[in-house]
Amino acid sequence: MKRQIVFSILLLLLIASGCSSESDKQQGQIKHGNKVEKVELTVSAAASLQDALNEITTAFEKEHQNIKINYNFGASGALQQQISQGAPVDLFFSAAEDKFDRLVKNGLIKKENGLNLVGNELVLVVPKEANKQIQTFEDLPRANRISIGTPESVPAGQYAKDTLENLHIWKDLKDKIVFAKDVRQVLTYVETNNVDAGIVYKTDAMISPKVKIIAAAPEKTHAPIIYPVGVIKNSPHQTEAMEFYQYLQSPSSIEILEKYGFKGLN
Repeated sequence: MKRQIVFSILLLLLIASGCSSESDKQQGQIKHGNKVEKVELTVSAAASLQDALNEITTAFEKEHQNIKINYNFGASGALQQQISQGAPVDLFFSAAEDKFDRLVKNGLIKKENGLNLVGNELVLVVPKEANKQIQTFEDLPRANRISIGTPESVPAGQYAKDTLENLHIWKDLKDKIVFAKDVRQVLTYVETNNVDAGIVYKTDAMISPKVKIIAAAPEKTHAPIIYPVGVIKNSPHQTEAMEFYQYLQSPSSIEILEKYGFKGLN
């Protein structure tokens, strides 16, 4: 009798353990001892999003303790090429629609799993203690060196070139241009006085106490600055990627993005 009771108890424990394990698997929380295995997502995002996304991620990971977000920040063009070549990425947050649209066109992002999330502005910045008489874009010929992102790979660089061309001063400036790998490098060049001026997103200028904004590019001088985000079709973590994708659209996330200078589109 005692043996039967012991056997029955052991059987019940095994069944309970099995149910618990199955439940954990379904929630993406497979336990080993007292540890929970985390699903890690890789997000390729434009460099200008770095500060806002770091704050959003802190809040997201507190609410979703089974998901860890890893970032690959850089120029949108370079990130798009990496994804096209098979880089293991779960989400793409671009600073330009055309780079994002290429991945949609090539079937790497489903159209229904992507959207335009926020916008930005383009501004002219100079070092905080600048002594050159540069007050507007039209004053740039007075500068010795001006930095913009490389237009072929950095959306902000293409917007900057378009602006200077539409203001009819590109030809006067092109020999003075110092190209940078992304907007953060442009900002660094201005902060360290390696250039007299730089053209960056408003969101980048706002985070630096070492530069001052002296002018905003007229909207008609460049294409609208739109930031689309989407889930990569072949992500092995579709459920978790969609969770973060939806979280980025939440009011709390939009509020953080707007705090860093991004513009809501709705």
